[in-house]
Amino acid sequence: MLANLVCSLIERGRVKTTVQKAKAARSIADKMITLGKSGTIHDRRLAVSRLHQPKVVRKLFAEVAPRSAQRNGGYTRIIRLGTRIGDAADIAYLEFVDQAPVAEVATDGKAKEKPKG
Repeated sequence: MLANLVCSLIERGRVKTTVQKAKAARSIADKMITLGKSGTIHDRRLAVSRLHQPKVVRKLFAEVAPRSAQRNGGYTRIIRLGTRIGDAADIAYLEFVDQAPVAEVATDGKAKEKPKG
């Protein structure tokens, strides 16, 4: 489940999930970017063995990791959005740091989307 969440993060740049899943996936995503920064064949094989999607690993090594080449860690951030209506679970965005933040949290604790454009 976490590998699929990290693959979605690499493909889209941001995923909306619960805070607990975001915290768990954050460490895996940071480790995958660290592998992607070195770019050796051994690191590619390790990434494929953990993510199980070669297409996503190619994108990781070609696009995502080079953007974070100057950073020493902390490649992702968690933006809390509030609670989900159905089960009151805490919801958050998990996204890469090098992207602009997408959501603003209102004073009442509910998230507002920024207009795209």
